[in-house]
Amino acid sequence: MQSIKVQCPAKINLTLKVVNKRPDGYHNIDSIMQTIDLYDYLSISVEKSENFEIILSGNNPEIPYDSRNLVYKAVELFFSNTKLSPQKVCIDIEKNIPIAAGLAGGSTDAAGTLYGLNKLFDEIFSEKELHNLCAKLGSDLNVCLAGGCLRTSGRGEIIVPEEYKSYNVRLIKPIGLGISAKEAYTKFSSKMEKNVDVNSRDFYANDLEWAIIDDYEKLKYIKQKYKSSMMTGSGSTYFSLEEDFHPEDGYWVNNNLKTVDCGVSVCEQGAVLTSALPV
Repeated sequence: MQSIKVQCPAKINLTLKVVNKRPDGYHNIDSIMQTIDLYDYLSISVEKSENFEIILSGNNPEIPYDSRNLVYKAVELFFSNTKLSPQKVCIDIEKNIPIAAGLAGGSTDAAGTLYGLNKLFDEIFSEKELHNLCAKLGSDLNVCLAGGCLRTSGRGEIIVPEEYKSYNVRLIKPIGLGISAKEAYTKFSSKMEKNVDVNSRDFYANDLEWAIIDDYEKLKYIKQKYKSSMMTGSGSTYFSLEEDFHPEDGYWVNNNLKTVDCGVSVCEQGAVLTSALPV
């Protein structure tokens, strides 16, 4: 059996503009994304088996540990693009990134899975091929794989490096409030079609914040109390590069984060990686 431990960073959207709706139902965006030092950790082990088997576990009861999980889908995608012999794959997910929070928690875990498996199998895929797999699976995986400060387009899978700058990052999220990308983009489209308060859109650096903030009192409360704050992704997390958030009931707060110039990577501690697995 071979094993590896991978750290998977969250991301924030420094800007997010929705360009248009695509024929496939997704939206083209223009966004600057930045990875931060809030990490999930994946403990991945693989061993030869008579049949392919995927076993997921973790510390967060709110996420599924079956085929609905992007990590599970990443394992399937990885092996479906190889001629490797059947393997038993076990992945334990240490979840520290809040879910449905606009921080790419699911995407970064999926990118980390592809990255970790590629390391275990002696980098069977090139960096470009790994990015192609990421693009097939979701919108933010390429950002989490590459890391740093990136300008993104398309669905978010087209990335171009921007100048990296070190910032202190603070996060605040209403506890129990998760917002899906589908909800946020649907509400954005609806507002645009109905021409609802379109002029105020320019006030927001994140178009999805403009689309949903009026529907959630807790988001309006954050925006009113912390003038420098901005929603990341489809929410419900807000970040600030300028001021601390005050701990209070009903909100998760972390004022001790920084930007990082890397994406998913092998942990310095706890990694066990020797020779490539037999094919």
